[in-house]
Amino acid sequence: MIVVMRQGCTDAEIDGVQNAIESKPGIKAPIWRGEERSVIGVLGSIYPELQMELEQLPGVVEVLRVSKPYKLAGRDFRPEDTHITIGDVTIGGDEMVVMSGPCSVEGEEMLLDTAHMARKAGARILRGGAFKPRSSPYSFRGMGVEGLKLLAKAREETGLPVVTEVMTAEDVGVIAEYADILQVGARNMQNFILLDEVGKINKPILLKRGFSNTYEELLLSAEYIMAGGNQEVILCERGIRTFEDYTRNTLDLAAIPVLKRLSHLPVIADPSHGTGRWHLVAPMALAAVAAGAHGLMIEVHPNPDKALSDGPQSLTFENFQKLMEGVRSIAEVVGKQVAPTLA
Repeated sequence: MIVVMRQGCTDAEIDGVQNAIESKPGIKAPIWRGEERSVIGVLGSIYPELQMELEQLPGVVEVLRVSKPYKLAGRDFRPEDTHITIGDVTIGGDEMVVMSGPCSVEGEEMLLDTAHMARKAGARILRGGAFKPRSSPYSFRGMGVEGLKLLAKAREETGLPVVTEVMTAEDVGVIAEYADILQVGARNMQNFILLDEVGKINKPILLKRGFSNTYEELLLSAEYIMAGGNQEVILCERGIRTFEDYTRNTLDLAAIPVLKRLSHLPVIADPSHGTGRWHLVAPMALAAVAAGAHGLMIEVHPNPDKALSDGPQSLTFENFQKLMEGVRSIAEVVGKQVAPTLA
């Protein structure tokens, strides 16, 4: 359920309703304060008489039952778009935010070269894997904490915030020390212990859709994080498994407008994993911008042929710079802004 407060109600009335709800065993009452109205969620073991009890409290306009299983992530609870700010970067607003960098941090020189190039081309966030989930146990699985330290150094030199993947609940603390955004990858989208853990921290979480998961399942995973107290979740469409084997995955562009309709959370696209082929990254990235994505995640490497992971889907520096020109053109058409190229 959600409790809609009357416009202009006092803080004391809002606090009174929240306290009344949370005095019931097993029920939480998160508050969202909007420009026109405030809404209080009712999450937990709801008994039939509760709705009538809440309707009698001062400041309450109405109490609505929410049929969707995702309460906090849905637009019933928060009709206005969520904007997530990291430093001077805002995801979910009028800027098309591009996150770029190598699939895996392989060394200092390659990472710093990529970070500086990405910043000059207009990227706003540096991506790079320090801990990597790989299909084969014999593949390169990242540099671990040393990779995190290199990402932090790249942030210090370029000013770009860092997003990197967290794979286990035990690693959340150390990764949160170095990263500005923690990524929960497709393989871990329904790792509920991990979702509970990242729900406890005060940093944005980039949540990737699983290979075979529905929109509702993605939003329920976001709900786990938000129910834990962390409201800053970024949804990422990164391709799903279909019968087609030419591409690594099938990038579901319909997910972008659908998720924006169902949820107030920002939605970005990852055409690198969504296609698995570098020559498809640019056209699918531009299509994602046209479909309304708030951002893009693009893999870039100084020498993709020698990359230790995901070389076939990584763009060269030159191709990334060309892509950014196209992103600017499409973004302008749909009313978005892109960071300018730097000298």
